[in-house]
Amino acid sequence: MKRQLLRILPLLAGVALMVLTVQLGNWQQRRAAEKEVLQARIDVLLQAPARPLRADAATLEEWQPVKLSGVWLKDATRLIDNRTHQGQAGYHVLTPLLLSDGSGAVLVNRGWVAVGDRRQLPQVPTPAGEQQLEGVLRLPERAPFMLAADSGGAAAPVWQQVDPGRHAALVAPALLAAWVLQQRSPAADGLVRDWPQPAAGIDRHHAYAFQWYALAGLAGCLSAWSAWRLITRRSDDDRSTRLARG
Repeated sequence: MKRQLLRILPLLAGVALMVLTVQLGNWQQRRAAEKEVLQARIDVLLQAPARPLRADAATLEEWQPVKLSGVWLKDATRLIDNRTHQGQAGYHVLTPLLLSDGSGAVLVNRGWVAVGDRRQLPQVPTPAGEQQLEGVLRLPERAPFMLAADSGGAAAPVWQQVDPGRHAALVAPALLAAWVLQQRSPAADGLVRDWPQPAAGIDRHHAYAFQWYALAGLAGCLSAWSAWRLITRRSDDDRSTRLARG
């Protein structure tokens, strides 16, 4: 009995692996379908006209076009390190805009600037007076894992990540919005606003699904081979038994 179980074990393992990998492939396909819906929604949003949005707005949808008017809080400008453009190292420039409607301030990602000489920070001009901006609403990025926190605290001119909490302290007592404007309107500040097109990651899920289905196919082939081995071995055993009795 134990010997028969050992013989059938590879077949059972192959079938179990095939079932599992097919289910994982199906799950990736469902995730791809969800991302297709999300991508379609993003595409629709990006085609919509920009509309005003208050800093204290409760209803937010990422990628919705927004237009703002206000004045820059220049002293609260911070550079976000480790941002690349076409393979070149640089910073994203973030400056709060104090809105003219009195609802508070909005953190604006104004664009990218090259690092240049690390010993000297780039000088980014910040226009004075009333500004009219357009862009898309972005939710703050998740904080990445870092071995050490930013040195210098909120006063440091260069940060490793966007941190609305620290920026809120810089604009107090004004309310800082819970979202960030990714500026897309032109400005005479020398910053690059060649933002990558938003992608929901559909192709990645299709690729993962293909890998799981390929593994399922391999498991199916191994299972078929194991079944064939069991059948031929049993036939050989039966033939040997008949010869022994004869």
